[in-house]
Amino acid sequence: MRTVRGAAVLVVVAVLAAIGFVVFAKDGKDSGNSSAKNPGSGNPSDPGKESDKPRGPVKPIGDGSTADTGPQPNQPKVEKLKPGEKPPQFVVFSWDGAAEDGNKLVSQFLKLSEANKAQMTYFLSGIYMLPKTKKAMYTGPKHTAGASDIPYMSDETVRNTIIQMREVWLKGNEVGTHFNGHFCNTATSGKSWSPADWKNETEQAVKFVQNWKTNTGYADLPPLPFDYSMGKELIGGRAPCLEGQANLMRAAKEMGFRYDASSPGGLQVWPKRGKETGIWDFPLQSLPWPGDPNKSQLSMDYNIMFEQEQRHGKYDPSKKDAWEKEAHEFYMNGFQRAYTTNRAPLFIGNHFEDWSGGIYMNAVRDTVTSVCTKADVRCVTFRQMTDWLEGQDPAVITKLQGLGVGQAPSDWNSIVSAGGPNKPAANRALSVEENALPTRRQD
Repeated sequence: MRTVRGAAVLVVVAVLAAIGFVVFAKDGKDSGNSSAKNPGSGNPSDPGKESDKPRGPVKPIGDGSTADTGPQPNQPKVEKLKPGEKPPQFVVFSWDGAAEDGNKLVSQFLKLSEANKAQMTYFLSGIYMLPKTKKAMYTGPKHTAGASDIPYMSDETVRNTIIQMREVWLKGNEVGTHFNGHFCNTATSGKSWSPADWKNETEQAVKFVQNWKTNTGYADLPPLPFDYSMGKELIGGRAPCLEGQANLMRAAKEMGFRYDASSPGGLQVWPKRGKETGIWDFPLQSLPWPGDPNKSQLSMDYNIMFEQEQRHGKYDPSKKDAWEKEAHEFYMNGFQRAYTTNRAPLFIGNHFEDWSGGIYMNAVRDTVTSVCTKADVRCVTFRQMTDWLEGQDPAVITKLQGLGVGQAPSDWNSIVSAGGPNKPAANRALSVEENALPTRRQD
């Protein structure tokens, strides 16, 4: 597989770090109107419009910012595969940051996912629940109080994000963590953090979610209807810039996490647990580029933009339709390869952004509408993916893990058979693609 030269990637990373790369607005202010086509509508200013209700009594936790309301609504039942049955084609859409800023993309994609029988994972940045006036409450590992490489949101955005995280959970989606300050590619970013540093960073992110009432004064809003304690609702996250996963996973084991989505590049094969930690590793994946069988790229919006700029030059509006089509085809290439062969889960990462005229939002929208209602397809959260994997016969999962990229078994009965225990799949040689490393992402 051909890859973009490492030097080029490092230049992009360095430039982004120098200008203070952020997910939403370059100057730290909330974005205005999004140029992405509207996938739905929402009213994030009204806390009383949730479409689902907690199942149990509301038991406030701490200052009442969160509450135990019983089992999460709208969760799929985990069933073991039957003899000869193909596994579902799982697709996990995940969002880094997840603030409901001026673009109103969180509420829009909630509507879109609900209409298409999809649920998604929202990796919430903890400081998006913290008012700018309280930023000194956050001190990232190896940084000064209040320092952050992403902006603190306006009071309005903090309020709307609180409202939307309630909706996210009630509709069956997952609230994970993207931690806090999003420090990248420096001597003091996540790649240099110890397990203790990661634990400290996570504890702060949790605290900002658990104490938003105290920090914001929004006494009129109802509590988030879930216990955001580590190991309860919070069981996984994605590290900023995909840095420092090894020490993060060591900390995550102590924090009760069950999965991590911080790997900087993976293959379209069935996921495995970390040998040291037992935590599921859900990486961004290397997908085939449209029209170029020798090239793959990571399954995230930023990587698509980077690849398109390398191939086609700087974006301008005349390229919008072609680039949007190419981005959608990129996702669909990855989907079709798994759906028609080994049924490995497809992991797609995104930001709520309007890069290149909003085409990556549109590409995700079109992928959701293209795949999530297909037969045997389940668009799920990382938590639901974890539950399903852990609900299967371990020997069956081992056999699925033995299938290579684009490799279907000769007979699905060989994966789940009616007679006798399932045996682990034989070792196999790695394909050309599996031996290659994709371009790394500045997440």
